[in-house]
Amino acid sequence: MLPLSFSAFDRPEAAIREAIALSRQTAGVVRWRLEGGMKRREFLGILVGVGAGPLAARAQQPATMPTIGFMGAGTQSGWSRWTAAFVQRMAELGWVEGRTVAIDYRWAEGSGDRYAEIAAEFAQLKVSAIVTVGGEAAKQATSSIPIIAALSGDPVAQGLAASMARPGGNFTGMSLQSTDLAGKRLELLREVVPGIRRLAILEYVGFSAAVLEIRELQTAATTFGVETIKLPIRTADDIASVFDSLAKRAEALYVPSNPLANANRIRINELALAERLPTMHGFREYVEAGGLMSYGPNTPELFRRAAEFVDKILRGAKPGDLPIEQPTKFEFVINLKAAKSIGLAVSPTLLSRADEVIE
Repeated sequence: MLPLSFSAFDRPEAAIREAIALSRQTAGVVRWRLEGGMKRREFLGILVGVGAGPLAARAQQPATMPTIGFMGAGTQSGWSRWTAAFVQRMAELGWVEGRTVAIDYRWAEGSGDRYAEIAAEFAQLKVSAIVTVGGEAAKQATSSIPIIAALSGDPVAQGLAASMARPGGNFTGMSLQSTDLAGKRLELLREVVPGIRRLAILEYVGFSAAVLEIRELQTAATTFGVETIKLPIRTADDIASVFDSLAKRAEALYVPSNPLANANRIRINELALAERLPTMHGFREYVEAGGLMSYGPNTPELFRRAAEFVDKILRGAKPGDLPIEQPTKFEFVINLKAAKSIGLAVSPTLLSRADEVIE
């Protein structure tokens, strides 16, 4: 009997080709013959049986991978270190971007209106989870999709969570304890500017987390006998004009952490240096962009922790059952180059307390 040709069976499908490839790897090239009355159906059964292992394993893989909606409040370049930390931790936990999870990045570039639009877009897309900062825009857009805040102020006071231990609903993540840190930052600023009497505050109007931080700062300022001067901004176009209006009325500038300031931190620091104003910030990234000092948590670490929340949720946990966490380590960073540019002497004692000095 003549050797069997695949053409006799009208070009079998990929399953048969994979089975033949597997048989060649394990037993060499096999020439099948229809002997002893073997039927076409029996022949196909043999081939499919050989290939069943790899095909069954492939069939067990999910048809679609989960999608994470990543709400970037600033710019892609400005957040590169933070997104890299998030993606790396996700991969360590088994969620490899493009292979086992999809991440949809969208950037508001400091615009509160655009941030709300992004939240609405992700709600419409019904993504598997939303990673954000603050959380209010996402919370207003959806009450069902899990929301993980890598950065938030006081989520309970903001109405985002019922409590830190049992947030309830669809929100969880990290709280920055911003209101607890404002007083500490003012104390450090007073060591650099002894006898300070007037402090300017760059206020992003309508950003609730900053409202809480400013309130605590003003309380601490009253205790130290320091007058505060708020410089309200709503868009990036307002930044230069508020510096023009300051006209030497303040001896230092406090920049509350918010998306608008983050997206424009280089410009803010340039204007402050031109006015010879010492600046205090909440994150080291502002100091790396020319600011004088910062005191706050390590931001990449917060995004790594956010990835851990996402991992738990993708594996079945409910966000409302995951306690909101707080950072335990804070960094004090001083930019000595900025200090010298405005003629400010920083004491060796204070420099010795800094976690990092940028020279």
